Amino acid sequence: MSLIQAIRSTALGAAAFVGVAGLANAVYAAGPTDPQIAAIVVTANQVDIDAGKLALSKSPSQPVKDFAQRMVTDHTGVNQSAFDLVHKLNVTPEDNPTSKSLKQGGDANLAALKKLSGAAFDKAYVDHEVTYHQTVLDAVDKTLIPSAQNTELKALLVKVRPAFVAHLEHARQIQASLGKSGG
Repeated sequence: MSLIQAIRSTALGAAAFVGVAGLANAVYAAGPTDPQIAAIVVTANQVDIDAGKLALSKSPSQPVKDFAQRMVTDHTGVNQSAFDLVHKLNVTPEDNPTSKSLKQGGDANLAALKKLSGAAFDKAYVDHEVTYHQTVLDAVDKTLIPSAQNTELKALLVKVRPAFVAHLEHARQIQASLGKSGG
């Protein structure tokens, strides 16, 4: 099964696919400017913060709640670093097709997740987190870091990249454990 087929087959297929495909398509289509990169970073982190907060309130699973809390904490920290940097550089994040697509995909994901409960919620949330973090990593590596003109912005992206890798691996571990438990 291809990645796209796998995404489409999940309960959140449409919501996850809109956000992730939008990120991939919009980011890879053109190299963003530094203000656009700032908006993409802030929006991508906020999408994951919002999903994490929802998981904290809905998940019955302590490992999923622990992961969600890590997403909220870590992504809030990245956003604070991004806000501090854009303030220091006197740069205003510029909304763009990628940041708008991320916001729309995040909203669709939240709407779909809100309809689920129990093991179905956990599976959908974690499946989306795996796909989302892989796509964000691809965008960071292939577009955002190479496109960043400001050395401090580029350094921030390089600095936070290992956290996204760790998040992806953590999400994959939870995904595997959910699969084994039948949930």
